[in-house]
Amino acid sequence: MPLMLQPGSEVADLEIEFGTTADAVAENVASSGADVSVPLLQAWFRLSGQARLIKAGSYEITPGTTPRKLLSILVRGEETLKSITLVEGWNFMQVRAMLQKAEQLTQDTAALSPENIMEKLGKPGVHPEGRFFPDTYTYAKGASDLAVLKRAARAMDRRLEAAWSMRSSDTPLASADQALILASIVEKETGKPSDRGQIGGVFSNRLRLGMPLQTDPTVIYGLGTRFDGNLRKRDLQQDTPYNTYTRNGLPPTPIAMPGKAALLAAVQPAPTKALYFVSRGDGSSEFSESLDGHNRAVNKYIRGR
Repeated sequence: MPLMLQPGSEVADLEIEFGTTADAVAENVASSGADVSVPLLQAWFRLSGQARLIKAGSYEITPGTTPRKLLSILVRGEETLKSITLVEGWNFMQVRAMLQKAEQLTQDTAALSPENIMEKLGKPGVHPEGRFFPDTYTYAKGASDLAVLKRAARAMDRRLEAAWSMRSSDTPLASADQALILASIVEKETGKPSDRGQIGGVFSNRLRLGMPLQTDPTVIYGLGTRFDGNLRKRDLQQDTPYNTYTRNGLPPTPIAMPGKAALLAAVQPAPTKALYFVSRGDGSSEFSESLDGHNRAVNKYIRGR
């Protein structure tokens, strides 16, 4: 017979702690909202010969679940999993905000500073920006947000190591960390995925020539909470470690989480002589090899001349 749920219930949550006996599990099933005879369920668990194989965890009992199916789920440890998605181009502040909103995720990092979080992740002294791979991560109910961050950090370490191993022989980048920084800029500058390689090429060309990168996303990142959504001329002239108009080379840290495509665009940029690009207004970019060509593109696509 299927287990019946209380009227109005679509699912019953079942929590089994480590060391819980099969008899206690049957009692938990009943207290979770399932309409079941505890003695009969206890007898079924014992007669099955699998009572000792029931695993601790978080489970859901849905309408139509039979005692046989329930036992199978508990023995296999098929916990109910939740998920959280970290999006390409997000900064660490956005990651933390998403973790705080995640359903049934234990907030172990809520009171910690970014520095403390990185220490607990085994990365003392490492700036957290860009160090987590954007992806969807599943977790069991009650899992720690620190555990999710640890998985995301390990995923980025693996992705970055793989990308750096495939770097072009003529790359101007000196380290994997520099590749991560450039990839984060490429991620923020990309409106159309097919442009990533050329954008990576423009920045690589500028780095080789010692030209300032002059990329707005780094300036915006350096402004932090002072940025109100409108980037002004005075912002471009205000010097910060992240202002790539006033300073040559890469900024000191990544400015966002780059995805796999941006990492590859940083280490394997498209062959191009372009030194400039400007948005066409439709998500794509117009690339130019000379300042005159760039100015014409700016007049056409930005100033409408």
